[in-house]
Amino acid sequence: MRRRFTAEYKRKILKQADACTRPGELGALLRREGVYSSSLAAWRTARRRGEIDGLTPKKRGPKASAPDPRDRELAAKDREIARLSARAERAEAIVELQKKVSEILGIRLPESDDKP
Repeated sequence: MRRRFTAEYKRKILKQADACTRPGELGALLRREGVYSSSLAAWRTARRRGEIDGLTPKKRGPKASAPDPRDRELAAKDREIARLSARAERAEAIVELQKKVSEILGIRLPESDDKP
């Protein structure tokens, strides 16, 4: 399993490695902490470049892309269409109910203009 080091831990190890002055001290530090010298070199390079991200573990896998604003707009339009369609269906159901009630009660409704 791959080890992940926090930025705080990396800074601590870098500070301890910088304090090593006698021969063999740095090797003892790396063995004690279980850190490879290549990791230490990469962390020093990242620190020199001033990369804050270089001191935090890299997230693996595909990068998430920003959602397209047009997709959000299309989804909003779809929701609006669905809402209005449901409202139209309810209105048609109410009209049909009114027609049936008027037939039962014997009330004659005026003819609508939309009939051929």
